[in-house]
Amino acid sequence: MSDIRHIRTPDERFAGLPDYPWPAKYSDSLPSLRGLRLHYLDEGPRDAAITWLCLHGNPTWSYLYRHMIPVFAAAGHRVVVPDLPGFGKSDKPTEVAQHTFTWHRAVLREFVEALELGAVNLVVQDWGGLLGLTLPLAAPERYRGVLVMNTYLATAEEPLPAGFIQWREMCRAKPDFSISRLFARGNPQMSAAACAAYDAPFPTLGHRAATRAFPDMVPEHPSDDGVAISRQAAAFWANEWDGRSMMAIGMQDPVFTPAMMERFRRGLRGCPAPLGIAEAGHFVQEHGATIAREALSKLC
Repeated sequence: MSDIRHIRTPDERFAGLPDYPWPAKYSDSLPSLRGLRLHYLDEGPRDAAITWLCLHGNPTWSYLYRHMIPVFAAAGHRVVVPDLPGFGKSDKPTEVAQHTFTWHRAVLREFVEALELGAVNLVVQDWGGLLGLTLPLAAPERYRGVLVMNTYLATAEEPLPAGFIQWREMCRAKPDFSISRLFARGNPQMSAAACAAYDAPFPTLGHRAATRAFPDMVPEHPSDDGVAISRQAAAFWANEWDGRSMMAIGMQDPVFTPAMMERFRRGLRGCPAPLGIAEAGHFVQEHGATIAREALSKLC
């Protein structure tokens, strides 16, 4: 039993979700979790030539990758998709203060080490990028490629985007905002059942410490938690990275705009012109099959 105060979403909340057939796997041995249970998907052969490590952000979970997992798995590759603590089927710390940049990064680093992942194509979006793009600093030999989608490195060298400031203010004012409605507004192609799957992990406001914490976790000042490691990561991706790179952009994203992503691309060594998804917004993985097929051709 963990000494971190937490809550667990009942399994029945996840019954019958559309396009999410994969069996749950759990780890409760990561040191930083102190007994908390982390959920993840792990599909495909363990000795595959390539492993796709797919990292989600806020307020999503591994369900976000349901259109990409089948494409990667059909190619004979391994696909690993964890739920960050506080999200999806993972245990949910109830104290906002538990959620810090350093703690979440440590959990992901320990997760990669525990599964002994290698030949990794790192797939990131939103907080999956803020955290995940710092991971290769710990063990660059594990990583062979990167797919970046609507994210950035939190180096605190520029003011936070205006669209993000508005998002953060909304989250503060309405901590119980409907995540399903957020997806319905930005993704008219989604069914009501698929949108509702994003509410499934959070039956009460008590389950939502992470969704309350993450907007304020984004580093804004040079002394903030996460800035130093993010600046090291920026130097790594610009100067030391020698793997394959790809970027896919949801062109309708009001926060990570195409112009912002282009500035980021210029700091990603060897990254070609991005794949722009004209109808996609921030959660570009909702058009993930197209992106995954392109990634197979660019990163393999």
